[in-house]
Amino acid sequence: MGNVIQPLHPELVYRIAAGEVIDSLGAVVRELIDNALDAAATRISISLWPDLGKVEVADNGVGLTWANLQQAALPHTTSKISTFEHLSALHTLGFRGEALHSLTQLGTLEICSRAQTSSTGWQVRYDVMGTVVQAAEIAMAAGTTVTVTQLFETWPSRQQVITPAHHHLSGIQTMIGDYALCHPQVTWQTYHNHRPWFSIAPGQNAKDIMLQLIPKLKPEDLRYETLTVEIPDANAASPLALSKATLEVLVGLPDRYHRHRPDWVRVAVNGRRVSVNAQSPSEQWGSLEQNILNAFRQMLPRHRHPLCWIQLKVSADCVDWNRTASKSHIYLHQLEAWKQQITHGIHQVLNLSTSPDPSGLQMRQFLKSAEGKGRYALTPSLSLSDNLPDASPESASEGLPLGALRAIAQLHQTYIMAEHPAGLWLVEQHIAHERVLYEKLCQDWQIINLETPLTLHHLSPAQLQNLTHLGLPAEPFGSDLWVVRTAPKILAARPDCLQAIYELSHCTDPQPALVATACRSAIRNGQTLSLSEMQVLLDQWQQTQHPRTCPHGRPIYLRLDEQSLSKFFRRHWVVGKSHGI
Repeated sequence: MGNVIQPLHPELVYRIAAGEVIDSLGAVVRELIDNALDAAATRISISLWPDLGKVEVADNGVGLTWANLQQAALPHTTSKISTFEHLSALHTLGFRGEALHSLTQLGTLEICSRAQTSSTGWQVRYDVMGTVVQAAEIAMAAGTTVTVTQLFETWPSRQQVITPAHHHLSGIQTMIGDYALCHPQVTWQTYHNHRPWFSIAPGQNAKDIMLQLIPKLKPEDLRYETLTVEIPDANAASPLALSKATLEVLVGLPDRYHRHRPDWVRVAVNGRRVSVNAQSPSEQWGSLEQNILNAFRQMLPRHRHPLCWIQLKVSADCVDWNRTASKSHIYLHQLEAWKQQITHGIHQVLNLSTSPDPSGLQMRQFLKSAEGKGRYALTPSLSLSDNLPDASPESASEGLPLGALRAIAQLHQTYIMAEHPAGLWLVEQHIAHERVLYEKLCQDWQIINLETPLTLHHLSPAQLQNLTHLGLPAEPFGSDLWVVRTAPKILAARPDCLQAIYELSHCTDPQPALVATACRSAIRNGQTLSLSEMQVLLDQWQQTQHPRTCPHGRPIYLRLDEQSLSKFFRRHWVVGKSHGI
């Protein structure tokens, strides 16, 4: 490493919240990965022998000099901090100077390293106090290999945590994936009992990594953006002072990919996946994750969760890493401001979703279904996947002006067929109108007096309370009877207003009430629309914030890309040659 490893001042040691907690194979791997990344490694190899209690992590980083190797495993020694100011403005992943010394206490530690400025390397073994007991010069490439054997053999209570191994390997795989997303420039190779386990190739950004972590994802399922944001500067003298930060947003498009568990709602800060807390007892743990889930509300089907990975790159003095010994929970200044920026960033990235589908995947599925019912099917020797290859992601054009869709017909009184500069779109009229109405209701939930009050029967105390919360109080009107004198403006003139009020009485939250109202009020499938009515609906729908899905999470439209249509109908063929001339 570039800096000199040296002991910490005793007072600085006391200021650190806790020593390293190494109680599992994953904790060993975590600490050694931190050191490798701090050494600017671009290739990290991890080998595990759980049954033997052995871990080896090799990297191609800057390496350690002989002087640093003599200090590396001593207690409270590090090259990354030396003063109180450094502790409150950390720029590295590993900083406490305890990891290697802790490993000497838990097993046998050996380090092979060659600094990039040296011509030879050193193989060094340490005793339980972190003192060098054996050293030899060796020939090796620049970098460092740390090997720990006999792990936990002198700690029977901790030795139990490494068996059975399969309970811990999945956690290690997840952890390495999180590191890869934060550091996409790094090549990762892992081995289990001498056999290749998995590998992650480097990429330009987190999107390239995510496609490897979830193989069934396709590039067009994801959106990635790096945004520059401004956050109030907590350390500035003026309360109006702002500091710039970077927000990386990687999301799965709601109409293409979602999950049954919130396991891919993750937050990273300055290169490490964390749970974020503010420096206030009133904040809840994992508040940023909950904020992300809220940003996707009414864009996904019920009981489904988004894929969303967020990384904040903030000034070092805005983060307190001393929340826990594992550094997995942190304090973050200006948390409320970050919540707003994250929500805005997610919506901004999703708004790019009106671009044409570069791959034509949905079109091929649509045509394949139609072909099976048609009279002239393709011969078995020709497949749609062969004739309609995916276009490169670079060919996608992002963003279209409003009004780009032109209504041309109505199909089965359900779908609006619209001409688009890039092809043909099918828009489901009911759910498109539902999205329009839902966003209008979110902005303007109007309650008006009814000319004729409505009488309701058999309302439970919970239903009465729900109606009151929605601004629709029900007054007693007799034995098991109540009267409602107000209703949402959009429902007041409808003949089914009474049924709508009953439906709203079961909504325990305003959001489901808005969705139910929009769904009931939207144009029904089976309703005939004129071209002008279809065009008005298309124009309104294109101006919504989230045009991909209805509030229930269903996809609203299907794109038939002109380029893919051209390939399907072989318009690139030369006519004469196609006749054999």
